[in-house]
Amino acid sequence: MNNASLRVKIFRAAYKLGGESAREGASRLLDRVTFFGLLVLIVLAPVPYGTVEPWWESRFECAVFALTALWVIEGLLRGSWRASRHTLLLPLLVLVVFAFIQTLPLWGASQAAGVEGTAWRAVSADPYETQRFAFKLLALTLTGMLLLCYTSSQRRFSALIHVVISVGVASAIFGIVRQTTQRGEAGFILPYLMPGEGYAQFINRNHFAFLMEMTLGLVLGLVVGGGVRRDRVLIYLGAVVPVWTALVLSNSRGGIFSMLSQVVFLALPFGAAWPQRGYPGSRGLPEWLGRIARSLAARALLIAGLVMVVAVGIVWMGGDPLVSRLESMPVEISAEGAKERGGELRVEIWRATWQLIKAHPVAGVGFGGYWVAIPEYHDASGEETPQQAHNDYLELLASGGIIGGALVAWFVIAMIKIARERLRTTDPFRRAACFGALAGLIGIAVHSLVDFGLHITANALTFTALAVIATLDGRVEGQRSRRSELPSERPSTIAPPEFTQSRSNERAN
Repeated sequence: MNNASLRVKIFRAAYKLGGESAREGASRLLDRVTFFGLLVLIVLAPVPYGTVEPWWESRFECAVFALTALWVIEGLLRGSWRASRHTLLLPLLVLVVFAFIQTLPLWGASQAAGVEGTAWRAVSADPYETQRFAFKLLALTLTGMLLLCYTSSQRRFSALIHVVISVGVASAIFGIVRQTTQRGEAGFILPYLMPGEGYAQFINRNHFAFLMEMTLGLVLGLVVGGGVRRDRVLIYLGAVVPVWTALVLSNSRGGIFSMLSQVVFLALPFGAAWPQRGYPGSRGLPEWLGRIARSLAARALLIAGLVMVVAVGIVWMGGDPLVSRLESMPVEISAEGAKERGGELRVEIWRATWQLIKAHPVAGVGFGGYWVAIPEYHDASGEETPQQAHNDYLELLASGGIIGGALVAWFVIAMIKIARERLRTTDPFRRAACFGALAGLIGIAVHSLVDFGLHITANALTFTALAVIATLDGRVEGQRSRRSELPSERPSTIAPPEFTQSRSNERAN
């Protein structure tokens, strides 16, 4: 009897161990599939015109929701769910909820002619477009969450960075090839690419410039920040050449100005981007050169020289078309030029947007509802009705009011706070990657003053990837720096005691 009972216990233990091994194997497979799926999304999103058409956006969102389902299944197999401990994504989730609230009929409108009673209406001027915005923002937020969870090693961190760079370089090369070979025929691989319109695979040249700015900032940040081995510096600088060339040839004035701003940002911390010699993990400068590099005069001379060299190179590469577009910029932003035009100038659109903000200061007119609400405040002939504000900050206040602006400010402050902590790491590659991601984000912040490139799914997805690169925790750092890692920065996966015990038993065996 005792032998039979012992055999039953052994069988049950073996069955339980085999089940746990199968679950662990399935969990590892889902882990790899999910991360690979995220990289594939980053690669494919820019291909169909940057994913601007509703049917391509819906496919992108469905893919993200499918990857989120895999995350849920993996959590069930593991007995725990991966999650990020910092609160970077919380303001975005609140913004999604706020956008959905904008679509609900919450208060009464004025009575219709001849109809008694009160009609209820939503905050949004276009509830359908606001719902589309909410789903898209939710998909991007979930993408950021998944990247934060699954970029769990230095190898994956490097893969994410190089996929982002490769997408930008490939788009730049495609743009240059298209510009030099497309001659009159409609379509260039993609059917909607018309001669002389847009750049690369983007219908709007300014939207292409957003992608180039993020790529340029990331690559230069890696090089300037000391995160690239000396024998590989030329490879990264070689990647800069087509990106810079395509950005200049796109003739995007906002892109040119943003690139100059990135040059200033990259030069400002010169001498402070490398720790002094003797600092753990340092590839630092010699002490005498470090003192010179950290001086204010050296930085000022460096910035002035770099801006002058880059400006001359831009004018030389861009030629007469770029010079003509730069000369027309004062007309578009001056009140004098606005009096002679029909309402399509940026200064006129900004003026009308400000009137819209003052009329709806608290909750705005709904994300995606700008184009419906703006004609009432746009004092022009009506031949041209603006679809966007050509200033993402003004459009944010017009669409979300003070509430939406506060939520986005919360997100930006949280990201800056976390990124500052990551810049203190002793891992050179980790520190340089964070610096490069911030350089790319600076370009977006400047360009958004005059354009709306983050409305494009591919650009918003790359923005999400840069935000993740700038804020990932110590899991992606080298072994030397991880020894000094703070407990609060360790992986946030919490496994149940029985799962941990089974792993320990397997290692012992």
